[in-house]
Amino acid sequence: MKLKLPLAALALSCMLGAAHAAPLEKPECIAPAKPGGGFDLTCKLAQSGLLDGKFISSPMRVTYMPGGIGAVAYNTVIAQRPAEDNTIVAFSGGSLLNLAQGKFGRYNENEVRWLAGVGADYGAVIVADSSPIKSLKDLVAAIKADPTKVVFGAGGTVGSQDWMKAALTAKAAGLDPKKMRFVAFEGGGEASTALQGGHVQVYSGDASEAEEQMKAGAKIRVIAVLADKRLEGKLASVPTAKEQGMDVEWPIIRGFYMGPKVSDADFKVWVDTFNKMMATPEFAKLRAERGLFPFAKTGAELDAYVKERVAAYRKLAGEFGLAVTK
Repeated sequence: MKLKLPLAALALSCMLGAAHAAPLEKPECIAPAKPGGGFDLTCKLAQSGLLDGKFISSPMRVTYMPGGIGAVAYNTVIAQRPAEDNTIVAFSGGSLLNLAQGKFGRYNENEVRWLAGVGADYGAVIVADSSPIKSLKDLVAAIKADPTKVVFGAGGTVGSQDWMKAALTAKAAGLDPKKMRFVAFEGGGEASTALQGGHVQVYSGDASEAEEQMKAGAKIRVIAVLADKRLEGKLASVPTAKEQGMDVEWPIIRGFYMGPKVSDADFKVWVDTFNKMMATPEFAKLRAERGLFPFAKTGAELDAYVKERVAAYRKLAGEFGLAVTK
């Protein structure tokens, strides 16, 4: 004997099934900069991890939304796309630093749903492969000899994460950060291109980003990593800033957020999916291939971490005389 569901019940069942599946159908990852930088790397890590682990049936679409080092994407998602349950947006520690300084406009760190932190990175001091600068000691000597001939390039304006890394390095060397010559770019890809073209002499970027660019053929060289110890992998031969006499560290997290009106049920689907994906050895391999180190926080745990980091960045920015949010 066949049981027949009432039409209304059948429709409701189908609707519930569709709602549950929707978040992972035709997913999109927004990289808030042009191709080639850290946001691009972050989106492509999720793209590979989700597809290789069979958490999605078709590749995640990666789209680019440059502007304000993340500000345009942040404002767009909150104001225009707040309930999109299949859209995630890449962020980094630099995004949190910008939020602390009010660079995302009227919105603060409480406006989005912090989804997942998927890896850790570290700051790096980078020069062109042809540069005579081989170490931080050489860099400081070059600046002291003629400050006008050493131009720092970075993704973001004064007060950005890349500027802060350069400023902390300069301060540790006994130099005045406010006297640095500094050129702002929209992202790491542009800064790296300018470095190779001789338009800037130093780039205070990210270790994983630099490693990916070198794999792609970029003629650049890392002279210091801003970590507590030497990194593993292809940058293992690069000394830390501490080894070179400068007490500077800059850890970076990479992850994703979602719009503020994404439902609890749909958000949970994403949280559960990321938890499962990050627990696999396949994802650990993908993360390592991109020069990232283990960092896995999702949902409420990540939300608490983000709030703590933004508060710490507000304090640091204030010490450099930069504007901060309340």
